[in-house]
Amino acid sequence: MKVALGLSGGVDSAVAAALLKEQGFAVTGVFLECWNEPASRLGGPGCRTDKDRQDALGVALKLKIPFKVLDFKKEYRQKVLDKFYREYKAGKTPNPDIICNQEIKFGLFLEWVMRNGFERLATGHYAQIQKNKLYQSADEKKDQTYFLAMLKPEQLSRVLFPIGHWLKKQVRLEAKKRGLKVWNKKDSSGICFIGHDLNFREFLKRKIRPHRGEAVDKQGKTVGYHDGVEFYTIGQSYARPLFVIEKDMLRNRLIVGKRADLAKKELEVERWSWIREGYELNKVRNLKKVRIRHQGRLIQCKIVGEKVFLKQAEYGIAPGQVAVVYQETEGSDPSEVECLGGGVIK
Repeated sequence: MKVALGLSGGVDSAVAAALLKEQGFAVTGVFLECWNEPASRLGGPGCRTDKDRQDALGVALKLKIPFKVLDFKKEYRQKVLDKFYREYKAGKTPNPDIICNQEIKFGLFLEWVMRNGFERLATGHYAQIQKNKLYQSADEKKDQTYFLAMLKPEQLSRVLFPIGHWLKKQVRLEAKKRGLKVWNKKDSSGICFIGHDLNFREFLKRKIRPHRGEAVDKQGKTVGYHDGVEFYTIGQSYARPLFVIEKDMLRNRLIVGKRADLAKKELEVERWSWIREGYELNKVRNLKKVRIRHQGRLIQCKIVGEKVFLKQAEYGIAPGQVAVVYQETEGSDPSEVECLGGGVIK
């Protein structure tokens, strides 16, 4: 079987490629170039695209597999970054990694894979697919199903996650055993494809100019100032012991309060997206769990239409975040927890 594997230059995709080749798949490593700008334009050390591409090529040479580079910089700006900026300007808190998975990795890249005679797309994500169902990875701390929850059944049906059954420490050990030089490379973080060296606020300032406004308490009393509500998210610390509990976009005001003011036991969701084909909302009304951020806690909930009622209060629920729904049975281990899908919080 011919497989195109997203080879990022990191240890996870490197081991995924090695495993697939050892299992007899005809693997081609594909590096997706979605961002590449010098340090001076980022207000920091710069992105790592060139180094990551070199590392990906090194892995391909070591494994003796074909290597390709796809240029998606234009599409990434249009489909991911432009939406990212629009949402922040509207006062929301979008997740660019979820958008990137929808539009780029399992969107444009998957289309390229199918057009070019490959039967499957593979990545180094920590997740598992069994009988067209998406499950958490064996490594609960590294699980990435939150970022995959908005994918469609037809996307996941053509995908392989070779390392989803392993712990991160096992992946590094297997990489070292195979002589892959990236075995101890630091994990990437920050916005998808842009890198952990990015100054997030400076990145927003490229499209959103600072504009001074008031921070007020729940009674409307001014307690401080800020440089633009767009640079803050619900639940963010403002000044101890105060947190951002609301944003007044029209008046450019932050409403701040104590942590207890952030507690909510219900939320509203739009654009539900279910992973299993034909999965209807009435099948997930009861005994499900939800999380509102990557690595956030799973909270038992009841779903009625667009409303999600939480058994326990959650803190820092912000419009634009994604609520991801899971099916978990009592006593199940992480890899037996099924990710059902998700929706965008209003």
